[in-house]
Amino acid sequence: MNRRKAIELSPQEQDEFLRDAKTIVLSSIDRRGYPHSIAMWYTVDAGCIWMTTYAKSQKVANIQRNPKVSLLAESGSTYDTLKGVLIRGRAELIHDVDACVHLLARIHGKMMGAMPTGIEEALKMQARKRVIVKVTPERVSSWDHSKLDGVY
Repeated sequence: MNRRKAIELSPQEQDEFLRDAKTIVLSSIDRRGYPHSIAMWYTVDAGCIWMTTYAKSQKVANIQRNPKVSLLAESGSTYDTLKGVLIRGRAELIHDVDACVHLLARIHGKMMGAMPTGIEEALKMQARKRVIVKVTPERVSSWDHSKLDGVY
């Protein structure tokens, strides 16, 4: 077995890692052709990554121009603890206030636990200015250096 295959996360490990990670780095391409990378809160559903952002943000302008994006979730602070998932895919912008409110609630629940009573109105006000970013994976790479068993 080659070394690269030996450290890949299984599909189940990838799902678990993405479900537990708090942020993911979204990279889009700016108008000059440079990567524009931003840490995002997100959730995973039906094999896609879901985020929300302000409709007037730079990442939205970039995605409108070129929907190809990458997403990176990683952890670890020493070589033998590095673990991550890199997703390359296409982003879709969805303009739907009700769906955005639902997504904001899911993301806030993931990040902060139970939602305070009465927050729905605040989420609705936020959602009016936001869009959903849905990323459908086309290619996924992953790694878990703890699987190297000290051989690197």
